[in-house]
Amino acid sequence: MLYLVYRSILLTLMKSTILVGGQAVIEGVMMRVPGSYATAVRQSNGEVVLDYHKFNSKVVSNYLFSLPIIRGMIHLYESMSIGYKTLEWSAKISEPDQKTNKFIDILLSIVSLIFSLGLFVGLPIISADFFQKFLSENNTLIFNLISGLVRIIIFLSYLILISYMKDIKRLFQFHGAEHQTVYNFESGKSLTIENAKKFPKEHPRCGTSFIFIVMLVSIISYSLIDSLAISFGINLTIITRLLIHIPCLPLVAGFSYEVLKLSAKYKNYFFFKVLGYPGLMLQKITTQVPSEEQLEVAIAALKNAFGDNLKKYEGKEFSAEAVG
Repeated sequence: MLYLVYRSILLTLMKSTILVGGQAVIEGVMMRVPGSYATAVRQSNGEVVLDYHKFNSKVVSNYLFSLPIIRGMIHLYESMSIGYKTLEWSAKISEPDQKTNKFIDILLSIVSLIFSLGLFVGLPIISADFFQKFLSENNTLIFNLISGLVRIIIFLSYLILISYMKDIKRLFQFHGAEHQTVYNFESGKSLTIENAKKFPKEHPRCGTSFIFIVMLVSIISYSLIDSLAISFGINLTIITRLLIHIPCLPLVAGFSYEVLKLSAKYKNYFFFKVLGYPGLMLQKITTQVPSEEQLEVAIAALKNAFGDNLKKYEGKEFSAEAVG
């Protein structure tokens, strides 16, 4: 149950140019490259099983979907879709003898989503409403600042708590393996375990960093959205805020994606270094040093995703937007 909640929170935005991204899955790693993605999972008998799929983002094929903000929403949807499919596949491969019930799986996913929305959207709004009663002024910025701070505290507490779970620890190791493999690829050096081990497990364009950016951007975004709602005569109660904020999550994610693109483009500027620093610190929790066997799985996923095109991209300079 906690794993399903974690999966729904740590959504990963993928790349939209010639670069790689991915995510950790159960006992493995999924890697996404231009035109395809592949997942590698190690079974209990030691065998690494591979799953390959061709995939072209709608952002590339549709001009409307490539527009700022909209492209972030599309990437988010595509990442969620791919992420769910690869997680489901990895669960079946890593534990082939475990019987699954599709109805129960769907029910658990729905419960996880509701729980996540309640924990990371509902509870911060309720908390902000409670604290604002002690203030003389009903200010949308102050309300969303309180809500955002509560959300960050909940998120940090949640990550720390789940990091003690055995299964999550292994997931975080595969997360580290994914990052080191991406770094290895970006360096232009041959994809090997020895080379990958030399790189850090924290990556500036990780999905964890994106989540933190979403939390910061949501403070400003929801303040503007609330002000707009008030201008239309809407009475902002806990219920009305929930009804407005939840549907606006994709829009906030779209704004956050543009911030992430800017931070990647101007990563050497002081402001964006400061903006990215909390995400790197969070990765001290969400990534762990992988074993050589886990690095082998991550490398296998990336090589399989590229197939015969690996040589075409190795050693080229590029700027990544996001990895898992």
